[in-house]
Amino acid sequence: MDISSYQLLLLDVMMGEISGFKLANMLKKDKKTAEVSIIFITAKDTENDTVTGFNLGADDYISKPFSLREVIARVKAVLRRTATAETEKEPEQLVYQSLIIDTTKKKVSIDDQEVSLTKKEFEILLLLVQNKGRVFSREDILTRIWSDEVYVLDRTIDVNITRLRKKIGVYGKCIVTRLGYGYCFEAE
Repeated sequence: MDISSYQLLLLDVMMGEISGFKLANMLKKDKKTAEVSIIFITAKDTENDTVTGFNLGADDYISKPFSLREVIARVKAVLRRTATAETEKEPEQLVYQSLIIDTTKKKVSIDDQEVSLTKKEFEILLLLVQNKGRVFSREDILTRIWSDEVYVLDRTIDVNITRLRKKIGVYGKCIVTRLGYGYCFEAE
C-alpha cells in the first residue's frame, strides 16, 4: 500500500498495534508521506489529546460522537485547503530545453553545467522565463527586480540583459528585444 499516493488519512488515536499519534508521527517524518493530510477521529477529546494531534501535524481533530455529515464536511474543507496550497506552490525548477532554473537553490544550469549569475541577472531571467512571450518594459523590470532599493537608470536593464544573454549562451537569443516596448523570453 503506497500511502504517499493518498491525499488524506483518517486516523483513530486508539488503533490496534500502533497508536494513531505514533503512526502520524512516523508519516510526517517520512519525506514521501509528510504532505499527506491527516484528520484524527477519536473518543479521546481532552485538550491534551487535541493539542498533541495538532502538534503532530494533523489538519483537523474530530471527537466522538460525530455525524457522518460533519466528517464529510471537514474532509472536504481540508482537501480544499490543501488543493489551494498545492496550486499556489511555486515550482522548484523551471525547465526550458536544457536550461534549468532552480528557484529553491537560486541556481541556473545549462546541460548540467552551472551558470554563474548575479542576483539581479537571476531574477531577470526567472521573471522572463516564468512569463514566456510576455513583454516587460524596462520600467516593469525595474519595478519588479529593483523595487525601491536605489535609483537605477533604464540603461542598467540593458547592461544586465546583455550580460545575461552572454552568460546563457545559446539561450541568449531567446531573450528578445521588442523595440520601443521592452524584453521577453521567446521559446523556439
